[in-house]
Amino acid sequence: MRIRSLLLLGLILLTLTPRIGILISKNAGATAHGKHSPGFNNRVEKISVIVQQAGADPSDLLSALSASGGSEFRSFPALGFHVLNLPESAIPAISDRPDVAYISANRETQVLGHLSATTGADLARVTSGTNVSGVDGTGIGIAVLDSGMYTNHVSFLDRNNGNRIALSLDFTGENRVDDPYGHGTAVASIAAGNGRVASASYLGIAPNARLFNLRVLNSQGRGTVATVLGALNWVALNAQAFNIRVVNMSLGMPAIDSYVNDPICLSIRRLVDSGIVVIAASGNNGKDLGGNKI
Repeated sequence: MRIRSLLLLGLILLTLTPRIGILISKNAGATAHGKHSPGFNNRVEKISVIVQQAGADPSDLLSALSASGGSEFRSFPALGFHVLNLPESAIPAISDRPDVAYISANRETQVLGHLSATTGADLARVTSGTNVSGVDGTGIGIAVLDSGMYTNHVSFLDRNNGNRIALSLDFTGENRVDDPYGHGTAVASIAAGNGRVASASYLGIAPNARLFNLRVLNSQGRGTVATVLGALNWVALNAQAFNIRVVNMSLGMPAIDSYVNDPICLSIRRLVDSGIVVIAASGNNGKDLGGNKI
């Protein structure tokens, strides 16, 4: 059974418990490469990077980035991040600035692993079927950062046949919120499917929760750190208004930067500090034919 299923099992228990914070050391510091990811070269070609500002006012930093050849800026003010195209050769000097905390590449994200029908949710539920009682996610918002959702699926109806997908937003640039890749719909049904399909054999973890469809993976199941940051930034700004208590991210990317510098890790920490439960897929690709861990 994949790690995602085990992590999602905790969702129903955490949605209705007092808000829980995960304590992670906030000690940040320079690495052996300075305040930027390893692997950057002294090339004049531009690459997409994520600049983490240090301090509240980004005005001087944005001016310096423009003067260094930065272009196609996107800012996420609630998180303190700026995504832009920047010449690789400019990165060391920019990272040395006191108003820069860290610079990393805008790497590709993608779906990791597959879905499992077995979640163990019945162990935490009072009854099964569509008329569940007790811990069923009532009043709780779940933000699913994935490849979109098939919004008209019967699994997302409430007990009065109203749609429980409260809002759909696209962060990929494809200007669509459906699910041509098919992954997000399956993940959302594990989180909050109502059990009307197959006689409740695939009843979700919190079958009466409201869903927020935040599409960060495109039609090929791929995105970037920036698309994920866009969705996390939206959650940070709107969680209280919509009572979003849970964020699920069944996606991943190579672990290049330390968690003290990685933009996704930092964003998740901020959400957790604000009282949101964040569930993420774990890297567990297993072993290759030679027995080496991947």
